[in-house]
Amino acid sequence: MDLLQLFIVILLLVLLVKPLGTYIYHVFSNKSNKTDKPFMWLEKMIYGISGLKERPQMTWKKYTLSLILTNVVFVVIGFVILLIQGSLAFNPNGIRNMEPTLAFNTIISFMTNTNLQHYSGESGLSYFSQMAVIIMMMFTSAATGITVAIAFIRGITSKGATIGHFFEDFTKAITRILLPLSIIMTIVLVGLKVPQTLEPTVQATTVEGESQNIAVGPIASLEAIKHLGTNGGGHMGANSSHPFENPTPLTNVLEILMMWCIPAALTFTYGKFANKQSQGWVIFSTMLILFMGFLSLAYYSESQGNPLFNQLGLNQEQGNMEGKEIRFGIAQSALFTTVTTSATTGTVNNMHDTLTPIGGLVPLALMMLNSVFGGDGVGLVNMLMYAILAVFICGLLVGRTPEFLGKKIEPREMKLITIALLAHPLIILVPTAISFLTNLGQGAISNPGFHGISQILYEFTSSAANNGSGFEGLGDNTPFWNISTGLVMLFGRYVSIISLMAVAGSLVKKQWVPETIGTFRTDNGLFIGILIGVVLLVGALTFLPVLSLGPIAEYLSIR
Repeated sequence: MDLLQLFIVILLLVLLVKPLGTYIYHVFSNKSNKTDKPFMWLEKMIYGISGLKERPQMTWKKYTLSLILTNVVFVVIGFVILLIQGSLAFNPNGIRNMEPTLAFNTIISFMTNTNLQHYSGESGLSYFSQMAVIIMMMFTSAATGITVAIAFIRGITSKGATIGHFFEDFTKAITRILLPLSIIMTIVLVGLKVPQTLEPTVQATTVEGESQNIAVGPIASLEAIKHLGTNGGGHMGANSSHPFENPTPLTNVLEILMMWCIPAALTFTYGKFANKQSQGWVIFSTMLILFMGFLSLAYYSESQGNPLFNQLGLNQEQGNMEGKEIRFGIAQSALFTTVTTSATTGTVNNMHDTLTPIGGLVPLALMMLNSVFGGDGVGLVNMLMYAILAVFICGLLVGRTPEFLGKKIEPREMKLITIALLAHPLIILVPTAISFLTNLGQGAISNPGFHGISQILYEFTSSAANNGSGFEGLGDNTPFWNISTGLVMLFGRYVSIISLMAVAGSLVKKQWVPETIGTFRTDNGLFIGILIGVVLLVGALTFLPVLSLGPIAEYLSIR
């Protein structure tokens, strides 16, 4: 029964890839199509108010600068709102102003599509902050990621064109993709009993006769964009394990598909832009094979139960149910864990801190690779980065100048890709080491030994991968953790974006080289195998030593 559940959800995803990927292609193709009529009036209004009636094509530098400055404006506005939320409207529960370092961490977290939460949603934010900052950031950060993917795709597939106009792409990502899908899914979730209200907390009387305040709020609307935008920040501190956010197995499946569908569909969009759909299926197949391997590992590990409980003679017929919801069970919990960290969403329906050592290794490894589907847009870009690296390596082996989609890959592109590749482990491993050298870092650990190493490693890995999930046993709401993870989230988001946009800018200018008999093919099963090998090899060489100090050592110590 468990395997049937997993198969059905994965099959539903595969069925969504082509129609959604085709729709996204039409949105950004800059050709007249059926998506114009329903949305053009709104976009013209936005362009008119913004003074963008003329939208000329941009160089990669202007495109990237526009992206960063737009993000900066949203950060400043959101930061101010969080600092003064206690005196603003829509605050029926009297939530106080947010502490400055926590506000810094929160605003950076949501602008970088990380959504790491060092606060509890229902008690840390007013309704106004939830809507004007959190939900707004969920739209803008997701749209930013999608625009990066589209610009990068244009850069590697276009023949003598530019990478587009940022504000036009950004607007379309919201008006034609995220907003309509979010409205539809909000209505669906409301129909499935997810609350959507601006009323204050509900007072209820318990069976003991005591009074209890139950937090509610605009939950359904947040849940929709939280998952569609691969955001992950929950309205409730318990996130998607809370029955208001995720009440039934059906909503659980819908939330999995929501956070998975756009990253997966973008592979098909890439194939459409390349005018060779096999290119898109190669990327999708690579991601899916890697995903299936990690899902199998997570499911097997959790279904075997906790080795320590087995030693105590406890019955674990249902598997390791510690920290999991009975309404989801092992299969839906393992699938949710694997999807949320492969798609870098960060939403959780179970406590990752209570996973078995190997079960906890899976989300860590997926965030370290940061390319198995990934977040909206950036996951595809990261996998295409590995594809270019694979082509370059193969070119060196045969002594031929490597080519990818008819564009020669030369030292400039490889230097930029190397920056993106090295930045990711650097901003994970260095802060992790610093944390163990300071009392400020060690004092947050709630579990001694190898699991404590995993807690800190997970926090910085989640921040660098812009995921946002955590081993919640870590006491992270302190100035040290708020500032350190805030900086890691910034570098994790923008260093790779700038580097890879520069790659796109370099490739878009290159003359297209016709394919010959000597051209290395990147649209067949052989390249899938090579690409999987490159991703795993780079990941293992970079992170296996530190993993051996955390989850691997913990696993060996309890056997």
